[in-house]
Amino acid sequence: MGPKGRISRKNAIIVAGVAAAFLAGGLYYALTSFEQHDRWTTEGRSGRALVGGPFSLIDQTGATRTDADFRGHLMLIYFGYTHCPDACPLALQTMSDAIDALGEKGATVAPIFITVDPARDTPDHLKSYLENFSPRLTALTGDESAIANVAKAYRIFYAKANDPQKPANSTESGHDDYLVDHSSFIYLMGRDGQYLTHFPGNAPPDQLADGIRKFL
Repeated sequence: MGPKGRISRKNAIIVAGVAAAFLAGGLYYALTSFEQHDRWTTEGRSGRALVGGPFSLIDQTGATRTDADFRGHLMLIYFGYTHCPDACPLALQTMSDAIDALGEKGATVAPIFITVDPARDTPDHLKSYLENFSPRLTALTGDESAIANVAKAYRIFYAKANDPQKPANSTESGHDDYLVDHSSFIYLMGRDGQYLTHFPGNAPPDQLADGIRKFL
């Protein structure tokens, strides 16, 4: 076989290898996409996201607030706690900056902070904490059961860092200097309360503002 034949065979092998790589990449993408779809949507034909639901909690003024109170507004929701050393203040500042960046249209967005540490995050404490962020933020707390229910509805994990089996508001240890491990997502819910999309808690403000703007 001459040099041309050897080159052709070599090229064929390279092409085959590249094709196989693309096929593997496409298969991986398809599988991960389906996995994500299964995680966030129902198995039925509706395709409705398995994120969100009704809630009845207490805001920083001591008033009862339900999800129905925010109908007609987009809800921008973050779950965290006031003693969080970094992720939570970063996410809340990002939410504040993003809404400011939206200008007048930001008035149609309701930023909401739901605590996963109700034992320490009382209404008075939340009110004081919110002074560091946008005055438009609403902070919500409640009893253990109410927080557990809303966290479950929004697919949020939370637990004391030193005991994954112990609820965040458990006081068995007698100490109040614990940390809480929790999911860090910023959810965007529609004017009807239905899930639209979500962002990582550390998303930059301009990315968050651009994502919200698509639904205004």
